[in-house]
Amino acid sequence: MQRWKEETQGEGIQELPAHEKAAQKKASQEAAWEKGPQEVAQEKASQEAVQEKEPQEEAQDQELIKDTGQLELKSKRADIQLLTIIGEIEGHECSPASSKTTKYEHLLPKLAEIEESSRIQGVLLLINTIGGDISAGLALAEMIASLSKPTVSLVLGDSHSIGVPLAVSADYSFIVPTGTMIIHPVRMNGLIIGAPQTYDYFRLMQERILGFIAGHSRARKARLEEMMMNTGMLTKDLGTILVGEEAVREGLIDEVGGIHEAMEKLFQMAGR
Repeated sequence: MQRWKEETQGEGIQELPAHEKAAQKKASQEAAWEKGPQEVAQEKASQEAVQEKEPQEEAQDQELIKDTGQLELKSKRADIQLLTIIGEIEGHECSPASSKTTKYEHLLPKLAEIEESSRIQGVLLLINTIGGDISAGLALAEMIASLSKPTVSLVLGDSHSIGVPLAVSADYSFIVPTGTMIIHPVRMNGLIIGAPQTYDYFRLMQERILGFIAGHSRARKARLEEMMMNTGMLTKDLGTILVGEEAVREGLIDEVGGIHEAMEKLFQMAGR
């Protein structure tokens, strides 16, 4: 019987006889046949699990949008957390059930989760708010401004009152051409004591708001105060309305644009 040798580290390796090679081949084929159905079953079970999971995840996403207006946008470029700030910024008291509100007790823990997430690479804020509670609004604005992840805000309809600090709290801001921003003095509901201390407190709150806006935008504090006390624009109030490009010219917003520009900017800031 013909044999062959291969020199490996000085030792010869002999070829197996033909009948032994045939026996090994047969055993290998039988093992593959036995294993095949098991692998097929495992692959089928895995595919079914994925098919079941996709509708569940979609249903969860829809429920999250309905309850909180939040959604994680997953793409090949980056995972982006979408947050919406709409209606009235609810404070320490619940608004009527018929009102659309943004609840800061929902957003604060979410922002903390985003900061600690290794998956989320940026945050997109969609804003359409009439304003609301100063304390809650400033708390959200400070939280957004302190995030280490890139943040972009987009003013879609309105960003009035305390919505202005929220819009400028992001690293970069956009406003649609028809979007509006209103800057006006602090208002207060309920019982007001007619004493000098009350007006001092109003002034202190306005300083907090103006200081934050000036610190996170290109707008000058003196110019902000001038717009806040403007008597020639609003018929029943003091203040100034800025539409689209006007907000950019005043230094409150960085650029006029829509969702495409906002997403592209966020991907760029995230390095994608």
